[in-house]
Formats: sequence, structure tokens, C-alpha cells
Amino acid sequence: MTSSTPSTSGQASPRLKVAVQMDHISSINIAGDSAFAMMLEAQTRGHALFHYTPDRLAMNGNTVTASLEPVTVRDETGNHFTLGERKLTDLSEMDVVLMRQDPPFDMAYVAATHMLEKIHPKTLVVNDPASVRNAPEKLFVTEFPDLMPETLITRDRAAIDAFRAEHGDIVMKPLFGHGGAAVFRITSDDLNYGSLYDFFAATFREPWVIQRFLPEVSKGDKRILLVDGEFAGAVNRVPQEGDLRSNMVRGGAAREADLTPREREICARLGPALRKKGLILVGIDVIDGYLTEINVTAPTGIRAVARLGGPDIAARVWDVVEAKRAQA
Repeated sequence: MTSSTPSTSGQASPRLKVAVQMDHISSINIAGDSAFAMMLEAQTRGHALFHYTPDRLAMNGNTVTASLEPVTVRDETGNHFTLGERKLTDLSEMDVVLMRQDPPFDMAYVAATHMLEKIHPKTLVVNDPASVRNAPEKLFVTEFPDLMPETLITRDRAAIDAFRAEHGDIVMKPLFGHGGAAVFRITSDDLNYGSLYDFFAATFREPWVIQRFLPEVSKGDKRILLVDGEFAGAVNRVPQEGDLRSNMVRGGAAREADLTPREREICARLGPALRKKGLILVGIDVIDGYLTEINVTAPTGIRAVARLGGPDIAARVWDVVEAKRAQA
């Protein structure tokens, strides 16, 4: 589906037509947004960019459409995009769709994966929508139990009580949470435990993730980015004093990071599974040598790595995407 026909102006047409499914581009923080980094790189390479939000998706039989707007991007805060005229478009006419809207990973997100599955892989969807649906970050990771801290997934009070009695301090978080929201440390003698259990029971219908607390989180939660199953870059996210959460949207500070031998082992173990599932851009979280999450929906960190002098991960992503399109 590569576009190679000369345009009427006599110049070569853009190499690929790329639609980006994302939260509205006006709402993003370009300093840290990985989708924006990939859009900048795509534009530099001459690809044609189109923008749409997930609510514009429609499916009629096997035809999946969306109202697309041509978009140009600039690395200028407050003046980072220009949108063209909106046009209803069959997404199978696109070469690539980047599925980059932020979680929550709810039924709207799941519905979008089903729709995009209709056009993939004829149109390359990044990441593979079926794998995004079937590999939620806090569940996919359980396929590698020897790499993880002790972890329980449940909403059963007796099971949590037993886990807490065995491990002492624990972390409790919603299974489909994101961005560090509703992540709590519960100490072995925490009097708030009962109230917190009641809060979770009333708020979250799905099971919860219960993990042994890792004290070394105070030194950082390393975000490691993999492209097509290979290590591409890393950043250490250090929480603010007095906070458990290291997510940069929660005030975590980005620091340069190299990989330890243990972290290289983790990447090597994950790589084949990520490639098999068509998960081109993945962010994993590692604390003190323990794998805690595998982020496949809209992993971040590309701009933070580049800002700290690390490799150009957006370029790596497009190298892989272009190679896959050339083989199609």
C-alpha cells in the first residue's frame, strides 16, 4: 500500500498514509507525549499524517471508517498542530494506523480494538489491536511469574488477608488503572486497610492487583522501551519525596538509566513474545530487578529518553514500521 505515484505538482507523494487515533491533539502535553514524537518523526520522513479521536470510529459490516483531518505538527508549545478539513475515510485506505489514545482500558477501548482488527494487517495497526486487547498491562506480565514480585490478582478479602499476612507490606492497585492512579501501599499494621478495601470494592468491579511492596521503589521505577522486541532506551523515574508513585504525570523525575544484567535478561525473555504478538512499541516497568508491568496500549517515555541524551526511539519505531510495510 506504499504510495509512490507522482503528485500533480511533480513531487513524489508521501511515502505512507498514517492515521493517528488519539485523544484530541489539542489536549496533549507535547513535552512528554510519545505519539507526538512519532508524528514529528513521520512528518520528517515525508509521510502524510491524519488525526482522529476514537469516538469518530464507525463500522458498517466489515468497513471501518473515521472522520480524518490532515494534520501538520510542530515542536512548539502552544502552537504544535494545524488541522485540515475533516473527511469521512475508509481506514483500509491508510497504510498505518497508530492506536495511541490514553487509557482507561475500558469497554470503549476494547470496542476500538475490535473495529481496528477488521483492517489489520492489510492496514498495519500499531500495536496489533487483538494483542492490545488480549494483553492488558497488569495481566500479560503474569506470563512471566519468575520475573515478577509476588503478585495476587483478586477482589476476595480472605485471599488478600492471607497474602498480606505472608508478605507484610503490600501494594494494592486497580487491575485496569493507569498513570499511577489509586496505587496504595498498605503496611502490615495499617489501620486504613479495611476502609481501603471497602473503597476498592465500591469503586472497581474488576479484580485488583496485590503485590509485595518493593522498598527500592524510592530509588526509581525504570521505564524500559522495546521496539519490535529489542531494547531501545530507558529512563529511571524517581518518585517525589513522600510519594510511592514514580509516574511522571504524578511528579516523578526522569533520570538517565543504563540496563543492569538482570534487566537485559528481562528484555531478552520478553522479546520473542512481543514480536509474536505484533507489539511493536512496548514499555516495561522494572523496580529493583522485578518486572511489574508490560505497557502495550500507549506506552510513554520516548521524549524523556531523547531529552536525557538517549537514542531516538521514534526513529527506531518508523524503521520497523517502514520495513513491515515494504514487506506487505
